[in-house]
Amino acid sequence: MPPGVPEQLAGSLRGVLEPVVADAGLELDELEVRAAGRKHTVKVVVDVPEQGEATAVPLDAIAVVSRSAAAELDRHEHLIAGSYTLEVTSPGVDRPLTRPLHWRRAHRRLVRVTLESGETVEVRVGAAGPESATVVDAGARRPQARELRYADVRRAVVQVEFNPPPAAEVEALGAGNGEHA
Repeated sequence: MPPGVPEQLAGSLRGVLEPVVADAGLELDELEVRAAGRKHTVKVVVDVPEQGEATAVPLDAIAVVSRSAAAELDRHEHLIAGSYTLEVTSPGVDRPLTRPLHWRRAHRRLVRVTLESGETVEVRVGAAGPESATVVDAGARRPQARELRYADVRRAVVQVEFNPPPAAEVEALGAGNGEHA
């Protein structure tokens, strides 16, 4: 298969699948097509809307999208030459934080951040707004809250922790409910 064909196919399928995902009350976060010969894997990553109340994708919604997407892809079989496997999933913990919603969901979580300067830091996330998040440097002796502008972030990923966050870091972030001042 020529280079770029899976990306072109993903672009075509996005227009077909976005309405299906929206009908389920979700957003199409990512659409990826992988090809091996004439067999394709169509991976559909869905998420809750930015303005919604939910913080996680309900399992029932994944099932609804999966059934509806399969039916819609069958109606557009001319777009996919050959057989395909459909995967419908929600974002994993290793998904980069790319939108303010992702930062709000990471409230009190440890995040590894690569700054635009190339420097890598670990921070604990507090309140998140449209342009920045309040953070404290993880492991600091006397954590001080500061603003981290999303524009200064090249990549940010939540780190898995098995222990509760240090009390000093949580206290420095404030005991609030995650609302951004």
